[in-house]
Amino acid sequence: MERINNTLKRLATSGSFQQRYEQMKKEILENNDVKDFIRRNEGRVTGEMVNESLMKLYEYISQSKECRYCPSLQECKNMMEGYDPHLVIRGNTIDIDYHRCPRKVIHDERTSAQRLIKSLYVPKDILQASFQTLDLDSKSRLEAVRLAKNFVETYTEGSKMKGLYFYGKFGVGKSYLLGAMANELAEKRIGSLIVYVPEFFREIKQSLGDNTVNEKLEMVKSAPILMLDDIGAETMSSWGRDEILGTILQYRMLENLPTFFTSNFNFNELTHHLTYSQRGEEEKLKAARIMERIKYLSKPVLIDGKNRRE
Repeated sequence: MERINNTLKRLATSGSFQQRYEQMKKEILENNDVKDFIRRNEGRVTGEMVNESLMKLYEYISQSKECRYCPSLQECKNMMEGYDPHLVIRGNTIDIDYHRCPRKVIHDERTSAQRLIKSLYVPKDILQASFQTLDLDSKSRLEAVRLAKNFVETYTEGSKMKGLYFYGKFGVGKSYLLGAMANELAEKRIGSLIVYVPEFFREIKQSLGDNTVNEKLEMVKSAPILMLDDIGAETMSSWGRDEILGTILQYRMLENLPTFFTSNFNFNELTHHLTYSQRGEEEKLKAARIMERIKYLSKPVLIDGKNRRE
């Protein structure tokens, strides 16, 4: 798409003014978005209003709507990067309001999350993952991808759907699958939050001194779609298990918020990990409560295959 200033400059130097005017008016009135706007406002929009608002209408049709012609946020083609135009009626004229585009909304949400939990680390290759680049070299991986894609395709904002608990050996692509899901959901303009669990627990411990624990906990527990990566790899304390992990899972269970997990442990192995705290204390009942919430929130899915990190 051509920038509006360049377009107007081109029009100003070609042919007669009347020809340029009629050419521009014809282009505007044949634009599907403009025709739809006039149709929706039938009885309010007059020919005179259209004539008086031609420059605004041309500004409107010269830009991308809903990220339609923008490859990415960084390559936004609009006058205001990350904002797309919306036609409105103000008095006796047609004007433009600029709203954040879908990609900017997702970008701002992700940036906000990154600012809040600064020490969380999710590798770049995970954040760039896609279903198209996933290897389907085993029956279990094929089934895991099928279930993940089914969730992405079925989920709509506010849906009460059960998540998945991906487990298996190191390097089989569990975290990568979460990244692929997050990117596919983003394409549907649905936000999600991936939390690397060991780093999150370290962050929460450090936050005790600056009184930001509740703020960070609130963001994680109330995320529309939460993905807890590598649960079981953290050093577990009774406080972390009961007051942090337990609080997050209890909230999400009560609100029926989709929650996903990756782990090297199956359910029985994770139960054992949660049973014994950092001090070596055995707390079977408290571990069972956590596992009850995880089982309520997710379905276990084995992923096997070769270690892709080797």
